[in-house]
Amino acid sequence: MNQLPSRAEILEFVRESSGPVGKREIAKAFGIRGDQRRELREFLNTLAEEGVLEIGRGKSVHEGGGLPKVTVLQVTHVDDGRPFAVPVQWDHPEPPPRVLVREKKGGRALGEGDRILARIEDTGRGYRGHLMKRIGRASEEVLGILRADERGHFLQPVDKRMRKTFAVDEIGDARPGDLVLAQAEGRRARVTQRLGDPFEPRSISLIAIHAKGLPHIFSDGVLAAAEKAAEQPLGEKREDLRHLPFVTIDPEDARDHDDALWAEADGNGGWNAVVAIADVSFYVRTGSPIDKEARKRGNSAYFPDRVVPMLPEVLSAGACSLVEQQDRAALVCHLNIAQDGTLSNWRFARALIRCKANIAYEEAADYEGLEPLWEAWRALFAARQRREPLELDIPERRVELDARGKVVSIGIRERLDAHRLVEDYMIAANVAAAKALEKKRSPVVYRAHETPGREKIDSLRDYLKTLGVPFAKGQVIQPSLFNRMLDALTDPILREQVSTEVLRTQTQAYYTPDNMGHFGLSLASYAHFTSPIRRYSDLLVHRALVRAYDLGPGGLTDAEEAELPQITEHISQTERRAMEAERDTTDRYVAAYLSERAGETVTARITGVTKHGIFATVDGVGGDGLLPMRALGQDYFRFDEVSRTIEGERSGTVYSIGQRLDLRIAEANPITGGLVFELPDGASASSLPTRGKPSGKRVGKGRKTPGTRPPKPIRKRGRRKS
Repeated sequence: MNQLPSRAEILEFVRESSGPVGKREIAKAFGIRGDQRRELREFLNTLAEEGVLEIGRGKSVHEGGGLPKVTVLQVTHVDDGRPFAVPVQWDHPEPPPRVLVREKKGGRALGEGDRILARIEDTGRGYRGHLMKRIGRASEEVLGILRADERGHFLQPVDKRMRKTFAVDEIGDARPGDLVLAQAEGRRARVTQRLGDPFEPRSISLIAIHAKGLPHIFSDGVLAAAEKAAEQPLGEKREDLRHLPFVTIDPEDARDHDDALWAEADGNGGWNAVVAIADVSFYVRTGSPIDKEARKRGNSAYFPDRVVPMLPEVLSAGACSLVEQQDRAALVCHLNIAQDGTLSNWRFARALIRCKANIAYEEAADYEGLEPLWEAWRALFAARQRREPLELDIPERRVELDARGKVVSIGIRERLDAHRLVEDYMIAANVAAAKALEKKRSPVVYRAHETPGREKIDSLRDYLKTLGVPFAKGQVIQPSLFNRMLDALTDPILREQVSTEVLRTQTQAYYTPDNMGHFGLSLASYAHFTSPIRRYSDLLVHRALVRAYDLGPGGLTDAEEAELPQITEHISQTERRAMEAERDTTDRYVAAYLSERAGETVTARITGVTKHGIFATVDGVGGDGLLPMRALGQDYFRFDEVSRTIEGERSGTVYSIGQRLDLRIAEANPITGGLVFELPDGASASSLPTRGKPSGKRVGKGRKTPGTRPPKPIRKRGRRKS
């Protein structure tokens, strides 16, 4: 009679098996027969109770905390043609892992909501799913407006990408015109929750919160745990830095303060500086209810009328916030800044600080006592210029609301030297954190931004060729290459146009335990250390520093270290989710603002050209809208893919990205955030005034798609009611 396999032998067998593993396969592999099968079953159940293994519904066995070799996945979204999915069955408190799905060649492309059976591969950096067969589509939750007509109730989705409506069978307590959540299958739906009046100003951000699935309500258990954590003493093993006059520099309407600064001259031409960051790892311990909720959220999301915080307010705006004249726990980065702005040394410690003041960006230039801070920054800034990071002047919109939540104004957020000062100190501390952990041979959660791929560079080069802008092949792709190209463009319209395309060429930044460098900042090692109140990535870096420097409780655990590939993949996804929600909300506020100007003529900049028409953004306000191809009149327009232009066959009028033109607002929908433009009265495409036509000759023509010839003249229409 064979002995039962050990815990290690079973785990090794499960890990190395290429196919599904069950109790039968384990028994066969180790020669277990007869009564021993019952002992094996009990042993496996014990391992499952300990979390070493998991036993699925079909009696499949796989490693605890991971995914089985074969499982059912549901596609959550498609990014650049790549489907991502999550397991349908997931019984753990932490968020399910995201799986990149490899599709079969020649088959129908997977879409959001599809369910599949997949073979799972753990690549060490995340999971990859190999499609075995399609199972069908699951029911999906849809956010929309409940409508009614003579045929009954129907749901109009708020997502402008969803062009279909759903017949509604059950409406509950909802009424036509309400914003509702509904469960949809096929073309039918039932209302599951009434959210209220969609045109109420404060409903605008709520739409994005529900549409993107942002967790926004803390459970009673999490709130109670946060209250208890906020009351704990700050600990004794801390450097007492309360004699240093730290200041925080934040937006005037900042909801929390997680970083503070201080600097002095060192007497040798350089400076000593301290970047003090809220010691969130002291309050939020691994595995606690607060930690599990923070990991699920991944980050805070900021909207014009509210914030969806990563941590409960008693911590984010209370115990962890570095408010003035209050003792606060901090994790501090001591920096030695040389005369040339390079970092000559650094160290990390837990400290007790008391901020002298919380000041706004607008006050920093004239605030007394900050001269050493400014002097050290000028050196940091000079070092930054020598490093030549990517410099793209992309304006940030600011939505101002009144007390009722109605849009008062929308403008461009002013960029001050104080913004650059804070940014450069934060970058210095982030670099120090990454290098300090590397020196300690500790795991690092890197902020990675990879060099643009060849395909994107080739596409940019082809596009620039049509504008007469040189971009030679064979060059080493560095940020300075883009900077010099933009600096050489004297036409501001052309420069703005090319800047937009350079931005589109960049890869998306993400979090990873592997050092991929940061292309945009031109840095070899970079981590996020400075915002643990609002980013889980920074909290992980804090925990790694606490463990590496032996700073007391709250350090990174071995289990967390093992899970870093999955955790970083998850928080990269939550970051994208929050950014999309914030962007969509701003678009909806812009549409609400412009809805009161429907029928007016505005100046807009072309941001995209497709075979369907022209996408443009209203100057000074933002908001992307479409001027449909059919609205350009009776000329026959052709779309050129390479130059991204459309050209009138008879008039010769050319429209390209970056041009400005006068358009009339035909429709502005606050629910979807969508805008539709039309030509001003009496205008045609050939007579439409444009500003900033492309510079240089068109050198090459790309493949052209058929133009659009409208069958009938465009008739004027009244404003559509929502």
